[in-house]
Amino acid sequence: MTMTHTLDASDASPGGDSIRLLDVRDSPLSLDEVYAAVGDDAAGGTAVFVGTVRDHDNGRPVTYLDYSAHPGAGAELRRVAEKVAADFPVRALAAVHRTGRLAVGEIAVVAAVSCAHRAEAFAACERLVEDLKHEVPVWKHQIFADGDEEWVGAC
Repeated sequence: MTMTHTLDASDASPGGDSIRLLDVRDSPLSLDEVYAAVGDDAAGGTAVFVGTVRDHDNGRPVTYLDYSAHPGAGAELRRVAEKVAADFPVRALAAVHRTGRLAVGEIAVVAAVSCAHRAEAFAACERLVEDLKHEVPVWKHQIFADGDEEWVGAC
């Protein structure tokens, strides 16, 4: 499933749409793409979060993860992004989440927010990532080194 929303820089003016890129995709994610999407000359701070597949969970070695998304995940991602943009003085916001099989070290999610000041950017980016994790229907299937596996409700 791919859901993309990209706007040009003129849409980031006050009162304009600060949401520049939202996507749930089954292809590798680009930190450069997300960072470029939130570029804004009026922003004094940009916070970027990159979530990667780690080699363990609760002390158990992880071999790989397999992410899947509900068909409505894109709409939920937009809802989450709109709430963050309404609650913080966001100049620009972007978030992409990966689906499919990911090896240890691969990027699972990239989120970025630019604001006039760094504290606002950090707070908005943290809220974006936390809400994405808890409210967007993307599920994580963990495969452990011993062959055991586990589904995690929302990633």
